[in-house]
Amino acid sequence: MLAIGIVSLGFSGIFVAWANAPGVVTGFYRMAIALLALAWPFARRLPATKPLPRREVLIALLGGLFFAGDLALWNTGVLLSGATNPTLLGNTAPLWVGLGALIFFREKLNTTFWLGLLLSISGAALILGLDALRNVSLGIGSFLGLLAGMFYGGYFLVTQRGRQRLDSLTYFWLAAAGSAVVLLITALLFDQPLTGYSSNTYLNFLALGLLVQVVGQFAFSDALGYLPASIVAPAGLGQPVVTALLAVPLLGESLGPWQAAGGIAVLTGVYIVHRSRQGMRG
Repeated sequence: MLAIGIVSLGFSGIFVAWANAPGVVTGFYRMAIALLALAWPFARRLPATKPLPRREVLIALLGGLFFAGDLALWNTGVLLSGATNPTLLGNTAPLWVGLGALIFFREKLNTTFWLGLLLSISGAALILGLDALRNVSLGIGSFLGLLAGMFYGGYFLVTQRGRQRLDSLTYFWLAAAGSAVVLLITALLFDQPLTGYSSNTYLNFLALGLLVQVVGQFAFSDALGYLPASIVAPAGLGQPVVTALLAVPLLGESLGPWQAAGGIAVLTGVYIVHRSRQGMRG
């Protein structure tokens, strides 16, 4: 299940690039399709005698707001810079989770965390600088990927609180509903069309909703039921690697030696950050 999750999520950047639709619209269809696919299991999970706790529902919707920001920024970054670099920088979420825990939860961070953070930021700066030198739009796309990672980190921080009284499926469905509504409103405000796309685009929307959002996310959640988080979380760093490998034959992308070095620095720093925070909890 862990391998299925990594590969499924690794395809997300490929499907976004193939869809070639506005990032907000692509994100909306991804979440709307997942909502429909999981509507019946969610309805069966609802308690028959008492309503869901209002506070946790609001927290789940707030989590959906952060996830909507992540999708909108990352999808747009993929369209501007290709799948590889925005996906890599979008996986810096553990860095922002650690900083958020310091600011909001007063969690103490050790020296190892700061070393990992410095290494990742240095790698990200190298990638951003190289992309900006090659083309302004490439630099903007990679920067949007980095911002997406911040929003994804916010989603994790909110989820940490929302999952205290809600099961995984219920929280996921409510957060997805919040994301879909936010993305729909954003698309309408910016006058981005929701219809009129080619059949190929709609097929990629379907793949994002079913293969990436439902199968990929569920596989990771299921793996957490059998494997310790110390294995699952670092394995998640395999997603940008899978995306980079797929982008070469499927999208015609390539990585130069300095970009590869920056990517290795980012992933190594994120891994160090994860291990430092796990050691503090353990």
